[in-house]
Amino acid sequence: MTNILLLSDTHGYIDDQMIKYVMQADEVWHAGDIGDIKVTDTIARLKPLRAVYGNIDGTAARAQFSLDENFLIENTRVLMTHIGGYPGRYDRRVKETLKQNPPNLFISGHSHILKIIYDKKLDLLHLNPGAAGKSGFHKVRSMLRFGIDNSGIKNMEIIELEKRS
Repeated sequence: MTNILLLSDTHGYIDDQMIKYVMQADEVWHAGDIGDIKVTDTIARLKPLRAVYGNIDGTAARAQFSLDENFLIENTRVLMTHIGGYPGRYDRRVKETLKQNPPNLFISGHSHILKIIYDKKLDLLHLNPGAAGKSGFHKVRSMLRFGIDNSGIKNMEIIELEKRS
């Protein structure tokens, strides 16, 4: 089993609380709006990292990361992008890809709203980890952690870092 920490929308922010969870993961996935490449550089020094760039990311992030990551891990097909929407309201750019070749796991960020939704129509799990950074309208900084093995996704856990006033 591979233990994953999924985060998004750090907007240039990383702290010891986040690092504690990074250290417990086998891999870290960042679903965009990195904000400052120092965030992903810090994570990549500690654990294997997969990331996509988001709409606020500049040339450094765009040079290092793709708009989409499409990969296979433990027989699970994953598609990760920043702006993806969610079941019933997928972003136009990814909608056709999801219909033609649905992954087992579809990950997006952008909304700052944590969502875990099973799409019965496309037979996929959609994850949005919310926002781990401090910039934005979200009330709680959040991430997700879970395991992936040959039989699927296990032990899904919502991590709430702190409530914001």
